[in-house]
Amino acid sequence: MLYREWVGPPPSWWVLSGLFSLSWLAAIGFYLGPLAGVLALLGAQAVLTALFCGSAIRLRLDGSELRVGRAVLDLAYVADARPLDVDATAHRTGPGADARAHLVLRPYARTAVELRLDDPADPVPYWLVSTRRPVELAAAITAVLGRDHARPAR
Repeated sequence: MLYREWVGPPPSWWVLSGLFSLSWLAAIGFYLGPLAGVLALLGAQAVLTALFCGSAIRLRLDGSELRVGRAVLDLAYVADARPLDVDATAHRTGPGADARAHLVLRPYARTAVELRLDDPADPVPYWLVSTRRPVELAAAITAVLGRDHARPAR
C-alpha cells in the first residue's frame, strides 16, 4: 500500500448533523413525548451518518492501480499526475473543464489531483480526483510511474 486516504465530510459537517438531530429531538419530543424525541434524534443521526459515509470516497494506491471508491485506474494508462490547489481545482472544475473528463469530486475537499491519461482508445482525457493531500497523492503516483516495471506493455 503506497497511499491511502478517506475523503469524508469535515468535522463541522458532523457538528451540524448533530445539531440538526437535536432539533428533531426538540420538535418531536415536545409534540409526542421524550421517547419519541429520542427515537427521532437517533433516526435522524443514523440517516445523516449513512449519507455522510456513503458520500465519502476511499483512495488507495497499490503497486499498479489507483482505487477511487469503486473505480479502478490502471496506472499503465496514466501519463502524469498533477496536484491542484484550491484555485486550480476551481478552474479545472469550472471554465477550464473538459466535458469528457472523469470527475470524482466532493464539495468538502477543495483540492484535487489531475491524472492525465495516455490511452488513445479511451475518450476520457483525464481524471480529476478530490483529495485533502494532493501533493502527497501526486508524488506517490509519480513515484510509481517512474518505475520501469510498473508500466506493463499495452
